[in-house]
Amino acid sequence: MAETFDAIILGGGAAGLFCAAVAVQRGRNVLVLEKGERVGAKILISGGGRCNFTNIGAGPGNYLSANPHFCKSALSRYTPRDFLDLVERHGIAWHEKTLGQLFCDGSAKQIVEMLLAECAAGPGLGDIRCHQHIASVGRDEAGFTVTTQDGVFTAPRLVIATGGPSIPKMGASDFAYRLARQFGLKVVEPRPALVPLTLGGEEVLFRELSGVAAPVEARANKAAFREAALFTHRGLSGPAILQVSSYWKPGDPVEVNLLPDAAPDWLLAAKRARPSATLRTLLREELPQRLADVLADQLGIGTDLGNAPDKALRAAQERLARWRFHPNGTEGYAKAEVTAGGISTAELSSQTMEARRVPGLFAIGEAVDVTGWLGGYNFQWAWASGFAAAQAL
Repeated sequence: MAETFDAIILGGGAAGLFCAAVAVQRGRNVLVLEKGERVGAKILISGGGRCNFTNIGAGPGNYLSANPHFCKSALSRYTPRDFLDLVERHGIAWHEKTLGQLFCDGSAKQIVEMLLAECAAGPGLGDIRCHQHIASVGRDEAGFTVTTQDGVFTAPRLVIATGGPSIPKMGASDFAYRLARQFGLKVVEPRPALVPLTLGGEEVLFRELSGVAAPVEARANKAAFREAALFTHRGLSGPAILQVSSYWKPGDPVEVNLLPDAAPDWLLAAKRARPSATLRTLLREELPQRLADVLADQLGIGTDLGNAPDKALRAAQERLARWRFHPNGTEGYAKAEVTAGGISTAELSSQTMEARRVPGLFAIGEAVDVTGWLGGYNFQWAWASGFAAAQAL
């Protein structure tokens, strides 16, 4: 005999768990099916184990999507302050880091425990089952039927909350896209996002700087971020690079301002003030020594500034402000924090996250073509989209 629920949620990550919790609070009987050993796996590893659970400044401008307006409704109806109120009601201590990022003082486990407590406390029923491998998903007039190795489950409503393929070692896959296509929904081509970029060719020499980091402004396709960049043995990483990677397309350059606080014509001013200094000396005063030396060698101004032509100094200034790297790829889903692309927002109601042409089918979280910046934005989308769907379950 099939077990029947008001809704079945596929995936016990941030979006799925929160959607279940809100639905249970509304009196619904909900089944969460998670294929992993435990729920909330990405929550537990996020923020160095302290979970960057939201960003206090999260708004539509912090998200990428084929339809940049789609996320507005959900984000306005469930805000970072709403989630923070929930965190505080559960007595979880938190702190704000740079750029509005909120973290637990203690452990990310507290967020998972909070969500599970919410699932257990409502007038409805929250039935959470792990180690569930989905054999089939079907639909008829009565609703949806999901079959796993443990049995058959039915419900009039089904929520896709299985995320994207980023971090496959944690069980991530393209299941959400396969299921969406099964029901005739379009999928925006997925790609790794918030991911390190790889370098080759003449830029391989920067690999000798592996482990060196510096505050920069990185740019790709009109998007610019001021944070740290990190040189790795394969290319470029660090927050600034991860941010622009979501906007980068193969073949595009990435421009890095290596001295974002430098005044205009700073090298010409230094020539007048310190004519006996060298470019290498000046760069070492502003940047890690290894990076300064490589840049000085690349720029090729070996003489002291007093003997360097103004034209050469202007060219060096310009290059340091717009140093062009030409990535040959990314480190892929294995190192991507999230997936860009996903189930097309054109298929979904922005109010409820329900599929327009498949009544009762919903998609939330990372499975949808809405991708946030680094810094708690993707969790806020998980909470907001999960909340929107839960109102309609």
